[in-house]
Amino acid sequence: MADEVILLDFWPSMFGMRTRIALEEKNVKFDYREQDLWNKSPILLEMNPVHNKIPVLIHNGKPVCESLIQVEYIDEVWPGINPLLPSDPYQRAQAKFWGDYIDKKVYASARLTWGAKGEEQEAGKKEFIEILKTLESELGDKIYFGGETFGYVDIALIGFYSWFGAYEKFGNFSIEAECPKLIAWGKRCVERESVAKSLPDSEKIIKFVPELKKHFGIE
Repeated sequence: MADEVILLDFWPSMFGMRTRIALEEKNVKFDYREQDLWNKSPILLEMNPVHNKIPVLIHNGKPVCESLIQVEYIDEVWPGINPLLPSDPYQRAQAKFWGDYIDKKVYASARLTWGAKGEEQEAGKKEFIEILKTLESELGDKIYFGGETFGYVDIALIGFYSWFGAYEKFGNFSIEAECPKLIAWGKRCVERESVAKSLPDSEKIIKFVPELKKHFGIE
């Protein structure tokens, strides 16, 4: 019996982008179902009753929640091509460390670049750049975070790259001026078909942010 794979997602979600990329890397066909986060669907509430959040990966009727857990799951269920996590236990642990770092650090500070103003926005921008510099230092002169191979840490971070234009526009700063190697890495990643298919155009994100600000009551 063929696998039934459904992804409940929302197009600008940098977390959902991770799952889309992982599925594309493995050549897994999936049914993409766009969700309205302001009016959550019964299937989303049923499949993620704890958090009521996207993305939700549904494999043969069984839900898997949280994007990095989904990436690991996809790597284990479809191991044949393009391994996403290293086989070496230490390298695997390091990849998970950086994935966890991205999860805990990047989103909160990045959100302040467009969702705050005044001193709070400036502090957010400063922290965001410091976090990106830490990641750039880890990348070093490597092609990808895992060296020659595109994988888990790249997938964890690349969704944010599609938002960089919005962060810069609404935060009035330049990421490339601060982190040129990270921008070069982003451009390399976007050359991959799996990434190009999964990331929205940055101009579309820029146009979406005012709608987001309005929803959250941010002037």
